[in-house]
Amino acid sequence: MRVEVNADLCQGHNRCYALAPELFDVDDYGTAIVIGDGSVTPDLEEKARLAAANCPEYAITVHEGDS
Repeated sequence: MRVEVNADLCQGHNRCYALAPELFDVDDYGTAIVIGDGSVTPDLEEKARLAAANCPEYAITVHEGDS
């Protein structure tokens, strides 16, 4: 699984960071960013889905599988 953040859609609510700080961080402008290359370990998959589901701007995409 992989996650990505669309910076053009992100409004800086930072719910993803609050829910999954292992996967997301915030840049100097308050925009969410993915930590690392966006790969999600099996133990964090539920957090990735929860973060995406709680993004009010739908700026987080979860890619199931290895791609």
